[in-house]
Amino acid sequence: MKVRIAPSILSADFVNLEAELATISHADLIHVDVMDGHFVPNLTLGIPIVKRLSEVTSVPLDVHLMIEEPEKWVNQYAKHAGSVTFHYEAATNPKLAISEIRKAGAKAAMSIKPGTSFSEVSTLIPDLDMLLVMTVEPGFGGQSLIQETVPKVTEARDYASSNGLQLSIQVDGGVTADNIRELSLAGADTFVAGTAVFQASDRNFEIDRLRSLAITL
Repeated sequence: MKVRIAPSILSADFVNLEAELATISHADLIHVDVMDGHFVPNLTLGIPIVKRLSEVTSVPLDVHLMIEEPEKWVNQYAKHAGSVTFHYEAATNPKLAISEIRKAGAKAAMSIKPGTSFSEVSTLIPDLDMLLVMTVEPGFGGQSLIQETVPKVTEARDYASSNGLQLSIQVDGGVTADNIRELSLAGADTFVAGTAVFQASDRNFEIDRLRSLAITL
């Protein structure tokens, strides 16, 4: 599958988001973290900001909902995004969340935290466009990748291949130039990179470099 780099604007300057988006125009997706202060101990932007972001960039938004009962909200975010990801652990009805995202015209994705096994969610995989394997605990940027999460990426890729599924596998947390090749070899094709991109002096150059370091499966 095609390698995709999705810079996380959690590492951007929130006061100047439109200008910040212009510095990552080479991105395949723009990763937008939405946190409610309940499912994760952090609070970020909501629907009005996501809507406005979609109006000032041509790069599709990849909205990551770290909120409780996401099935109540997914359709409103999906109207302004290319894809919407909800957390398996936060959903009371994952199948409803998937259906609501698709109904609004976006691709449906689901995320699992480091402590959630792939086997726990495998029956939902055929319904998804993308699975996000969190490689850190969700909530804050700038963390180091938890190495023990990498085998789940391979489990997901093997499952998708064995069942003939066109599943994108995304990793989020601690992705850098030093580990992106390993993660791509494990089976990931979509990489969320916040600090690695936004700390670079030339962010578009760094996006292109990360993409070139990953292996196309």
